[in-house]
Amino acid sequence: MAKDQIDPVEALRQNTSVPFERARAMPVDVYTTQAFVDEELAHVFRKDWYCIGRADALKNPGDYVTCELAGQPIVVLRDREGTLRALSNVCLHRMSTLLQGRGNTRSIVCPYHAWTYNLDGKLRGAPAMTLNEGFCKDAYALPPVRCEEWLGWVFVSLDADAAPVAEKLAEVEAMVAGYDMTNYTEAFYEEHVWDTNWKVLAENFMESYHLPVCHAGTIGGLSRLEDMICPPGRDAFNYHTILKDDKLRIAMAHPSNDRLKGDERRTTFLLAIYPSLMITLTPGYFWYLSLHPKGPGQVHIRFGGGMSDDYADDPDAQDNFTALKILLDDVNVEDRGCTEKVYRGLCSALAEPGHLSHLERPNYDFAQYLMSRIDASKRADQDAAGD
Repeated sequence: MAKDQIDPVEALRQNTSVPFERARAMPVDVYTTQAFVDEELAHVFRKDWYCIGRADALKNPGDYVTCELAGQPIVVLRDREGTLRALSNVCLHRMSTLLQGRGNTRSIVCPYHAWTYNLDGKLRGAPAMTLNEGFCKDAYALPPVRCEEWLGWVFVSLDADAAPVAEKLAEVEAMVAGYDMTNYTEAFYEEHVWDTNWKVLAENFMESYHLPVCHAGTIGGLSRLEDMICPPGRDAFNYHTILKDDKLRIAMAHPSNDRLKGDERRTTFLLAIYPSLMITLTPGYFWYLSLHPKGPGQVHIRFGGGMSDDYADDPDAQDNFTALKILLDDVNVEDRGCTEKVYRGLCSALAEPGHLSHLERPNYDFAQYLMSRIDASKRADQDAAGD
């Protein structure tokens, strides 16, 4: 069978059937075909949890952020009672999308005909509807979407049966308890689109094998390959750890932090929360990427970060943050260059996946997750259709 005729799901199934010691990178068609994107949207992004950012960015009534999850526009907001809600971001009249981006609003007003909804999603008013005898304002309310907060992160899901986030990530919570992840304050948030497949960027985050080369101008010299530990992944996440050089002081535990001991005080966790939340967690700062595919060749990126609250009262806290943001922007420039080159290579006729290094164990586990998620979702859909 010709390369362009191979079912990408079957190609991934064959790829993931071998043990890690003989594993290769995922097949080319998994990255480059719309067919596989369709599988991901239907069986991964519509069935799992997607992170929209940090709860402290939605602290006031009316604060909101929008996203599109597997084709469904969603708004996440803080209502007047302080409850965090997720709602369909589609008007119930002529189905325009409602809010855009991030901001604060007193109510949700449709930009098309000014139908207006309260922050709990109930319709407040609709101009020029009194002559329609079938219209009843109280019958309209924006459909709710599942929304959960975990350690300061906000997740949404389109699947009513998805296991609670805290249940899925209980091991992560225990693992990083000494970092007190709830008490990291987001100091910046941006959205970007890069010309690469979302999985290329996810895998780039999951391995630090590339640091000495791709990041030679920034962080490449702050960690040694021999200090990187890549344990086997879990069902809902993978991770690896690196020891940071104390030249980057803001990556170290603050003197007031008595929760972390020994090498823990300079250990960075790189957490990949499936399917697409990537968190770099140091004792002093954090940054994250939340990814969503835009076709095979583009990825939408939610990029944010900030400092541990342990540093909040330091007189040089603002200088530390400024230095951090400059560093992260430079790192992103390097990562964008590397990941867009990888996608261009994937699109070539002679592209073939090579064997993985022991430092790419998380990439292997990510492939296993994708395959198991697609298979499990398809079985569930078949069972539901048979009922």
